[in-house]
Amino acid sequence: MGKNITNNIIEIDEKGAILSHYLQNKGSKFEYTYRNDAIEEHTCNSEIAAEPIPEYGGLFTQVFGVPFPPQNNYKFTFIDLFAGIGGFRIAMQNLGGKCVYSSEWDIQAQKTYFTNFGEVPFGDITKERTKQFIPDDFDILCAGFPCQAFSLAGKRKGFEETRGTLFFDVAEIIKRKKPKAFFLENVKGLKIHDKGRTLETILNVLRNDLEYYVPDPEIVNAMNFGVPQHRERIYIVGFRKDLNVNSFSYPKPTDNTKRFIDIREEETVSVKYYLSTQYIQTLINHKKRHEDKGNGFGYEIIPDDGIANAIVVGGMGRERNIVIDKRLQDFTPITKIKGEVNRDGWRRMTPREWARLQGFPDSYIIPVADASAYKQFGNSVAVPAIQATAKEIIKQLEINTPKKHGTNRK
Repeated sequence: MGKNITNNIIEIDEKGAILSHYLQNKGSKFEYTYRNDAIEEHTCNSEIAAEPIPEYGGLFTQVFGVPFPPQNNYKFTFIDLFAGIGGFRIAMQNLGGKCVYSSEWDIQAQKTYFTNFGEVPFGDITKERTKQFIPDDFDILCAGFPCQAFSLAGKRKGFEETRGTLFFDVAEIIKRKKPKAFFLENVKGLKIHDKGRTLETILNVLRNDLEYYVPDPEIVNAMNFGVPQHRERIYIVGFRKDLNVNSFSYPKPTDNTKRFIDIREEETVSVKYYLSTQYIQTLINHKKRHEDKGNGFGYEIIPDDGIANAIVVGGMGRERNIVIDKRLQDFTPITKIKGEVNRDGWRRMTPREWARLQGFPDSYIIPVADASAYKQFGNSVAVPAIQATAKEIIKQLEINTPKKHGTNRK
């Protein structure tokens, strides 16, 4: 089998998701969720099940020769919904967790995820076909689900009224699989969305319909956990009631000392990240127009000893995080620009700097073009803040349930 394998045998599609999930879970009870489909879908046939992992050749490289391979001896299991590029996964694996299922609909994010974890996420989680591959008996459900408007006027604000929203799919999976705990992340604005009614509905479903102990959600700022980014996100955690968890404390700040200089590129940055003189003037004019109206919109320069604004997709996401870097010597443009490259050092942060602002280690591979990379990191969770919170969740599970044994992989 190994002689016939090429480096692109695993495609970024459902078949690739099935095969990579099967191989990463082989030797554990979770392999049976994927086994039949993996053998049926691929010409490798029964050899997939019979052949030792090290003899997979190209498959081994693709699935296990990655920066963040699956845990062999794990303490707990989790699933990664709305997985993006794996911020939750890095945090959970750092704590000894094993991911047994991942789902992400964006094809470019799927590619980045596969490059780093050796696993192709399943696609659209709103589809029943995608849900069917979620295994039973995992410990923690993780989801950075998007916020959508709920239509609630004069209604019970229960489970059925979340139908048509992405939260409904999260709730439905919790209802079916009954994990020991869940960890949900969303934008800070969820707290006041629709005058607080959206969050009220979410908590009502989790606490009453699904019968989980859910402490009051908390807004956590990434800048307090070792990254120089002012990024506030709401965290919602819950525990199955039979575990008898009746208290939970969100983590206290661990490190608010980091500044931009701590994550700045060590080498001189490419000229393509430096702004043109004409674009700078456009930014200045834009900011002045808003200031004249009494608004605070517009670009912002982050000093070396400063903390970045939240990195976001679209709008002024990059322009509100401009830095001054005067190390550039060659100002010859390598992209089409209007005007010339400025001589004052104004530049955008690089995708790698955005990765560091989100707590991704430098071993994390960025395999996509800059435009996709900015989008992916802007949409991601901040790994250190997620990890600090997840650590508290796991403490509760260790207190209230027997310790998890490792995989039986030979």
